[in-house]
Amino acid sequence: MTALADRRRHATRSRTAARRAPARPSLPALSRSVEDYLKAVYHLSDHGGVATTKDIALKLMVAAPSVSMMLKRLSALGLVKRVPYQGAQLTREGRQAALRTIRRHRVLELYLTRHLGFAWDTVHDEAERLEHAVSDLLIDRMATALDNPRYDPHGDPIPTADGRIESADLVSLAAAPVGSELELRQVTTQDPERLRFLADHGLVPGLQLTVADRQPFGGPTTVRLRPAGTRQIVGMELAQVLQCRTRAK
Repeated sequence: MTALADRRRHATRSRTAARRAPARPSLPALSRSVEDYLKAVYHLSDHGGVATTKDIALKLMVAAPSVSMMLKRLSALGLVKRVPYQGAQLTREGRQAALRTIRRHRVLELYLTRHLGFAWDTVHDEAERLEHAVSDLLIDRMATALDNPRYDPHGDPIPTADGRIESADLVSLAAAPVGSELELRQVTTQDPERLRFLADHGLVPGLQLTVADRQPFGGPTTVRLRPAGTRQIVGMELAQVLQCRTRAK
């Protein structure tokens, strides 16, 4: 009787945990190329716009006719909606599939940097290769081991298992007014040389800084790092990839 009671208690706890866990969208298995296209369309149309055939071709480094053929296929699968003479947008199902791949990628990046010693300037390509091969179960286990993180090493938000993603109100360092007190939240480049330069100069997510000066006509921005008070001069190109959150004075 005791063993039976234990099994019943265990079954009850399992059902309760299942009810509390976020419901994962039911998505079919997709090929690597389909996942890459959906991810590209997501990034190019994330703020309600349309991903053009030309932009998708440039992002994926493929020919425009190949993009047109794939968009037709994705439309037939119900994953994208084609906008005449403009390009494509993700359907609800397409967006969920794109976020699934993005979650895998960003969890992998963080796991590789925290637990396997990868540098943030090398981890992107490794995650690109692995994101199509790992299971969602493995990604969930990795996320649990990482204490369910909200951001990857570059500050990009990690989608949740049930397909939600944080939308932050950020401003680039290049556009922040002089005198602004900021927190560096996101670095929007995967260029290894730029990432190494930023890391060497302490310009990484979480940094607190103040915009001290900016030269006119697209000149560099001078920032004062807190709490040390040291100054860094950041060129316009780099300032544009440093996305910041404004802090109340």
